[in-house]
Amino acid sequence: MDDVWITGIGLLTALGPDRETTWRRLTAGETGIRPITLFDTTGFRTTLAAQVDVASLPDPQPGLLPRHSTRATHFALLAAREAIDDAGLRASGELPWGLVFGGGTAGLFEAEDFVARRLRHGPRARGLGTFLEVPQDAPADRVAAAFSLIGPRLTVTTACSSSTIAVGRAAEMVREGEVDVALAGGSDALCRLTFAGFNSLRAVDSEPCKPFDRRRKGLSLGEGAAVLVLERADRARARGARAYAAVRGYGVTNDAFHMTQPEPTGAAWERTVRAALADGGVTPEAIDYINAHGTATEQTDPAECAAYARVFGARLAQMPVSTVKGALGHCLCGAGGIEAAITALAISRQTAPPTVGFAEADPACPIDPVAARGRQVRIRTALSCSFAFGGNSAAIALEAVR
Repeated sequence: MDDVWITGIGLLTALGPDRETTWRRLTAGETGIRPITLFDTTGFRTTLAAQVDVASLPDPQPGLLPRHSTRATHFALLAAREAIDDAGLRASGELPWGLVFGGGTAGLFEAEDFVARRLRHGPRARGLGTFLEVPQDAPADRVAAAFSLIGPRLTVTTACSSSTIAVGRAAEMVREGEVDVALAGGSDALCRLTFAGFNSLRAVDSEPCKPFDRRRKGLSLGEGAAVLVLERADRARARGARAYAAVRGYGVTNDAFHMTQPEPTGAAWERTVRAALADGGVTPEAIDYINAHGTATEQTDPAECAAYARVFGARLAQMPVSTVKGALGHCLCGAGGIEAAITALAISRQTAPPTVGFAEADPACPIDPVAARGRQVRIRTALSCSFAFGGNSAAIALEAVR
């Protein structure tokens, strides 16, 4: 995949309402995982998640938030506003830009609140309009409306790989000349149903998650959004734009193994990684850093490391492989976009972010997890990987712009 540059990044996470705050706190080794205040967690296995402080979030711009705004839409609009401004573009009038988003819970939290009010107050309960925001495509629809984007629009819902696929598909649209510019990424928000589901699967840790650590007991959920501006390189050069990284290639595969458990040998996820490398014409030897899926579950971390060992062999032990989920939580359908954004920043700033929560090595995970704080390291080409429920897997290869 040639000549597709990432020229703008917008980020909103539990560590901060913007790109720079998130990056600074992430590389300092901080975590946004803390007690949930959004809803009652009594009786659950964990009371923790990487929750965004909505009360402190700014308005994307006067009049931009819709009347029935949801958390997921608010996140998406803020990230889109930051990304467009960062790229030095103007989103005014009717623009034929592409828009590809990973979509998840959308307005489900708000719908849960409405149902609770309806049970208490009956037909007099207000807020029925909230259900307009329940479909997974609602955040993308609101971004398109807010910025008058009339180009092709697509919402991808493949669990944790949703916004990874969104970035890859948007880059294809730019590369193939369908659009000159595309916004890609995703937004997802915490809700009771998701939280209860992961608790019932016994997939969560009662403490902040510890990816790749031998003491790991499960994941910590999170929420947030990322939007990347993908632009044809010649167009970006002509207007004097700078690039964080170039999108070289991406791969999508399916395990066809189990709805929630990973294929343990790593063979399935090896196919995903090799597909991304092949698409970009990248050799395994060219990869300097991997932003891993790294959920901190007992089964997934070893399977992921096994996949990397099959691709990279003995090099794996010396290759930085970190995950941001110990700091940002597992942001579900928004995770891949957030992690692609972090990977682009890692390339641009030649710094591998740390695996927050890691302390004790596990022989089943023979990697260099970049413990404690971010590390200065030469990164020319990197992978961002997402391995999702249902066997939906995706990886993106990003490269420094020379």
